[in-house]
Amino acid sequence: MNIDSGINEAFSKLADVAETIVFYTINTGIENAAGDPIKIPLILLWLAAASLFFTFYFGFINIRCFKHSVEVALNKHPEPDADGQISSFQALTTSLSGTVGLGNIAGVAVAITVGGPGAALWMAIMGLFSMSTKFIEVTLGVKYRHHHDPAHPKEISGGPMYYMRDGLANRNIPYLGPILAALFAVACIGGSIGGGNMFQANQAFSQVMAVTGGETGLLAGKGWLFGLVMAGLVGVVIIGGIKSIASAASKIVPLMAGLYLLAGIVIIGMNIANLPHALGVIVSEAFSFQAGLGGFIGALLAGVQRATFSNEAGLGSSAIIHAAAQTNIPAKQGIAGMMGSFVDTVIICMMTALIIVISGAYETADGVSGVELTSAAMADAVSWFPYLLTFCVVLFAYSTLITWYYYGEKALTFLVGEKDIIILAFKLIFCLFVVIGAAAQLENVIRFSDAMILSLGIPNIIGLYLMAPEVKRDLKNYLQTLKENKESKG
Repeated sequence: MNIDSGINEAFSKLADVAETIVFYTINTGIENAAGDPIKIPLILLWLAAASLFFTFYFGFINIRCFKHSVEVALNKHPEPDADGQISSFQALTTSLSGTVGLGNIAGVAVAITVGGPGAALWMAIMGLFSMSTKFIEVTLGVKYRHHHDPAHPKEISGGPMYYMRDGLANRNIPYLGPILAALFAVACIGGSIGGGNMFQANQAFSQVMAVTGGETGLLAGKGWLFGLVMAGLVGVVIIGGIKSIASAASKIVPLMAGLYLLAGIVIIGMNIANLPHALGVIVSEAFSFQAGLGGFIGALLAGVQRATFSNEAGLGSSAIIHAAAQTNIPAKQGIAGMMGSFVDTVIICMMTALIIVISGAYETADGVSGVELTSAAMADAVSWFPYLLTFCVVLFAYSTLITWYYYGEKALTFLVGEKDIIILAFKLIFCLFVVIGAAAQLENVIRFSDAMILSLGIPNIIGLYLMAPEVKRDLKNYLQTLKENKESKG
């Protein structure tokens, strides 16, 4: 048994346990096109319901504050003397570096493979609604952030752990806040190692191997070697903490997103005559009952699940980064944070979907899924585009790795305190799992990743519901102040 095989066997058992705990399902009594019963994971209903609720509760803030969200995210309303470690733009790009990863490339391909092209539209719709969930969790992340370590007075910690513990403290619900906070922190550590680490390393290696000869190439069976290189690169950045991570992310994210979108635009331009048909296929299959009710539900579930995995709204992870933003107005940063879901799911994920659908690669791919399907679709347009995709994939994976390390570190220090030896140990363990992720099989990595990442939404959304009224008051006050400022200037 070689190293990769041993890792796969052990990891398959771990994935079985995690998936059973998190993905408790309801049997709908409906069968898909293949005749298999469709089961709905309760966690998806939980997350989707929250996005719908907060969209209505905050008066469609995702629509009415869209323009202001762009302005704040681009630092057009700076607060030079405000508390914080990084700018609003750095907070957004760092948050995006954690969400704009292989889920946008491999995850979309998986959704289309499972649910058909219609799944892409459900991803975009879920992305729009999830902007409202992102708003409330980012707002609370800033409002309840901490400067709790005398040894590092400028170091800010924040996120669901803190707003659940402190925000629920005065609501006459004994012990609920600390319990939810602890559950979140544990799940966040698991998520940082799973979806934020191993899934990224796995798909990055898959693409690199594909363009270097595949199963007969130089890197075949050497996922651990690729993982070692990635782990070394990750270690270089995470040593410097949030400022180093934010600095790297603010450079990598615009570059990788720009290159990927440019490649997508070129492919669409080359197939512009097929664009109306591709869009028609996506829309029609999203609402199609041609394959029966099972086909419709399958597309919907595939889209919602991949959108949630991609933009992480409701999971609370991005609130950890945004808590370090330079602002004294929580609701303002919450509005900026909404743009993360839009860029991630509506723009980048939809670009991937159009690349796949417009090329027709999903119809001819036999057993090909994940990043390999996206690569095949790009190769249909320009033979050397898979190499460009490989470069983007490695950047996407790398940026996600460094951001999710930060999430895991903050969750760990919430539980045990700012202890240098423990933080160093976590750095080493995190880098070790980069190696493991690169060597493991995709199926097991996806199963474990989804379980760990999505489990964050259970305690987080409970906290969001309980604290929604105070955020609504904060939003009302902020928008009133904006209105008064505009009237005084105009």
